[in-house]
Amino acid sequence: MPIYDAILDAPPCHLGAIFTGEALTRLDLLPADTPVSGQTSRHVRQLADELEAYWHNPAHTFDLLFVPAGTPFQLRVWHALLAIPAGQPTTYGALAKRIGTAARAVGQACASNPLPILIPCHRVVAANGPGGFMHASSGAPLDVKTWLLAHERRAD
Repeated sequence: MPIYDAILDAPPCHLGAIFTGEALTRLDLLPADTPVSGQTSRHVRQLADELEAYWHNPAHTFDLLFVPAGTPFQLRVWHALLAIPAGQPTTYGALAKRIGTAARAVGQACASNPLPILIPCHRVVAANGPGGFMHASSGAPLDVKTWLLAHERRAD
C-alpha cells in the first residue's frame, strides 16, 4: 500500500491522498475500514474542506491544486471529464465522439484516472448501464461509482 499523506473519511469509502509539493497527485478509494489519519498539513485540510463542500453540493468546483500524471491522451480525456456537469452523466461513446477517439480508449483513460471525484470519471457510463470504474466491473469500486452518481442526482 502506498504511503499516504492523509487518509480521509468520505461517505462512500475512505480516500488516500498523496501530495507532491503543494499539488494533489493521487486520490485512492480505500475500504471503509481503513484507519483515518489526522489532517495535519494546510494542503490536507484544504482537500478535506473541499471534499466536504462536494459532499454537500456536488456542483462544487475544486479550487485545490491537483496535477494528474498520465499520457497526453489520458490528460486529454481527463480534461474533457472536467466539463461534464454534476448530475448529467454522459456515455463513453458520446465522450469519445466529442474528443474524436474510440469509446474503449475513453474507458481505459477513465479507469486510469489517479484523481477520482476531482476528475469526475464516475460521470461517464456505458450505453446500457453504469459501466466499470477504476478497472473493475463489479464490487466496491462500482458501488462507489453508483453512490457518487446517486449523490449527484439527488442534488439536481
